[in-house]
Amino acid sequence: MTSPIKAEDSGSAAVLDPELAATTEITVAKGEKQPEGRSPGQLMWQRFKRDRTGVVSACVVIFFFVVALCAPLIANLYGKDPYTLYAQEPEYPFLLDDFAMPTGAYGGISGDFWFGVEPKLGRDVFTMLLYGMRTSLYMAVAVSLLSVITGVIIGMIGGYFGGRVDYWLGRITDFFLGFPQQLFFIAFMPVVTAMFVDPQDETPTYLRAVAIILVMWFLGWMGLSRLVRSSVLSLADREFVEAAKVSGAPPARIVRKEILPNIVTPILVQATYILPSTILTIAFLSFIGVGFTEPTPDWGRMFKTGTEVYEQDPMFLLFPGAALVIFVLAFNLLGDSVRDAFDPKTGR
Repeated sequence: MTSPIKAEDSGSAAVLDPELAATTEITVAKGEKQPEGRSPGQLMWQRFKRDRTGVVSACVVIFFFVVALCAPLIANLYGKDPYTLYAQEPEYPFLLDDFAMPTGAYGGISGDFWFGVEPKLGRDVFTMLLYGMRTSLYMAVAVSLLSVITGVIIGMIGGYFGGRVDYWLGRITDFFLGFPQQLFFIAFMPVVTAMFVDPQDETPTYLRAVAIILVMWFLGWMGLSRLVRSSVLSLADREFVEAAKVSGAPPARIVRKEILPNIVTPILVQATYILPSTILTIAFLSFIGVGFTEPTPDWGRMFKTGTEVYEQDPMFLLFPGAALVIFVLAFNLLGDSVRDAFDPKTGR
């Protein structure tokens, strides 16, 4: 029979079980470190780092946000802006032809205009894309934060208190879910702007931005609210929640300390899906003419111009289309990777 072996390698005088001692002896012989306990956050980070798709997607998303944040600095170094009509500048007398289309190949791409120039007006496409990225990402982040906060609060209140509170909050959620979102955006956006600006006056850009945020927030929190409510209901009768109630902890503390940490995963994953869909909706609003208008740079407005001239200048539609597809795809893949890192049982 194998005699017990002391755990001398760990500096402890405790006597180990024979099987554990043998394992320890093999580990020490190989020069490996003893396994250490890790928190759930550390385990999630370890799993995420092993997911190459998630890491690449995260790098792409971070790149887009950094470029959007530094758009004015990049434009300053580049020497152009998205508002100047360069076709009217004496420095570029032949930027557009007689049909107001860019001269030269590939939409006027040159050393002066890296992505070419805009048909009809002759603005720089590269800076338009930078500032359009800035507009879309800032708006999407604001809408996503408001939607997540609202959905979490309403879902947790309904799921935790139940009864009449849950019933009426559920009916309110159903009422908002009954709105046809796309039609509501088209119909309500002019109403919001007309409440503050005379129809004969030009609507300021900041007011359009506020109106878009309000309308999208108004109809953007219900899905997350339903998800949070179902998660809270599954935890409300668990032993640790009942123990907190018996100990006399107030509801606010139970929700904050016991329930919220256990539903962070679905909230975070859902948030990674809300943001790219919000960007697509903002682009859609500008595309149909109820979002941002001239001269505010925006991806949706660039798409609208591109569809009018794609037969003569397909390159103008290529750059905003590629940027939008790459960002949305990367963010969706990042959401899948985050979900798998938090819960490896749902692996793809």
